[in-house]
Amino acid sequence: MHSSFDPERKKILVTGGAGFLGSHLCGRLLAQGHQILCLDNYFTGSKENIRSFLDHPRFEAIRHDIVHPIDLEVDRIYNLACPASPVHYQFDPVRTVQANVLGVTHMLELARRTKARILQASTSEVYGDPEVHPQPESYWGNVNPIGPRSCYDEGKRVAETLMMDYHRQYRIDIRIVRIFNTYGPAMAPNDGRVVSNFILQALQGNEITVYGDGSQTRSFCYVDDLIEGIIRMMEAPGLTGPVNLGNPEEFTVLELAEKVISLTGSRSKIVHKPLPQDDPTQRRPDITSARESLSWEPKIRLEEGLKKTIAYFEQYGLATKALPVRAARTKQNGNAASRLPTGALRRAG
Repeated sequence: MHSSFDPERKKILVTGGAGFLGSHLCGRLLAQGHQILCLDNYFTGSKENIRSFLDHPRFEAIRHDIVHPIDLEVDRIYNLACPASPVHYQFDPVRTVQANVLGVTHMLELARRTKARILQASTSEVYGDPEVHPQPESYWGNVNPIGPRSCYDEGKRVAETLMMDYHRQYRIDIRIVRIFNTYGPAMAPNDGRVVSNFILQALQGNEITVYGDGSQTRSFCYVDDLIEGIIRMMEAPGLTGPVNLGNPEEFTVLELAEKVISLTGSRSKIVHKPLPQDDPTQRRPDITSARESLSWEPKIRLEEGLKKTIAYFEQYGLATKALPVRAARTKQNGNAASRLPTGALRRAG
């Protein structure tokens, strides 16, 4: 048990803390004995994701949108606040850009005032539709600056620029991680991500929608592995990044669909639809830097992670019927049970 004056305990702000990744991160940080400020505007996050933390003495939830400044006292800032799936970030693209420009600026100003270390959750989308494969951090990317995905892709690129310029100009202690496809329990239903889409469609007995011929590739990292990498990056001395975090095992989208059908025992049929504009054809991280600098690499294989994710959707009744995309968040807030990492509170103590 940590004492009230434990010098190792930090006051940590997690923006986007009620989201998929944010709620898992809050659980891990609580388990380590830290004091957590969870900030979220609940656009894509869910109070159900953090419900089991609300009575914890070292946890505080704050409803706030980072496009507006906020004044807090913190030692660490994990900035995860931004819609991360196309169906959400394209719903209000101007707001998405603002989250990555105004929001990141406000978080950097907070870090500047409090002398806090700040980690920016960037994305593999900064590489666009890559012409280099796999993608190392040195690759500058192939991004369409005026397409329907550019609010997110270019927004995250500008966020990285702001991080580096604040570091160079004001000596802010920064960290940048580029997150590749991540999946696991607490994913929002019908958020447009390929893993949750396929699992829901399979469990509901609906057609599995594969865009294009399914030959485009993705690399899928289980959430527990990803969170471990994020925390290691935050605490790595003197390492600004960017550092890729993801699973270098590569699968075609068609292979993923077939694996989900097999693991769920579904009779769903695969149907093909036109590929969306600017959808990347290849996506796989080069994690050499993470291996060397953080001694990190994923441990959970795709089949094991899919089984855990499928069990989550089954356990909380999210497989019973299809939800309209825009209604999905309301439905999950009202009916879903807690979406916290198993045992997180037990470890927190």
